[in-house]
Amino acid sequence: MDLEKVMKEKTFAIVGDTLNEKKYACIIKNKMIDSGYNVFSVGKELKSLNDIPEDIDIIDLCINSKDGLRLMKECTKSFKGIVIQPGAESNELITYLKDKNYPFMEGCLLVGLSLYKK
Repeated sequence: MDLEKVMKEKTFAIVGDTLNEKKYACIIKNKMIDSGYNVFSVGKELKSLNDIPEDIDIIDLCINSKDGLRLMKECTKSFKGIVIQPGAESNELITYLKDKNYPFMEGCLLVGLSLYKK
């Protein structure tokens, strides 16, 4: 899984504080929407990934690793991949994702937006 392929997907779940304009989750959400992506916000707006009414292509974890791990463990929806933003990673989260064989990468969607135009 690489950032260029991630940015070709259409529907993203941004997980974090998407209501606070000073937080990266909010900045990412707004820039993704402005770039034409279909975006759902989990954490402050929707409480669970399972609350998203559509199929998810990419889950973007922009939340502390403990909450990210909890949300991933609760998730029953299918998805194509996970992006772990800088600072949202932990050994426990990465071990869980590897154990579940979930495709993931550590990276930043803001970088993806600057490198790969939709």
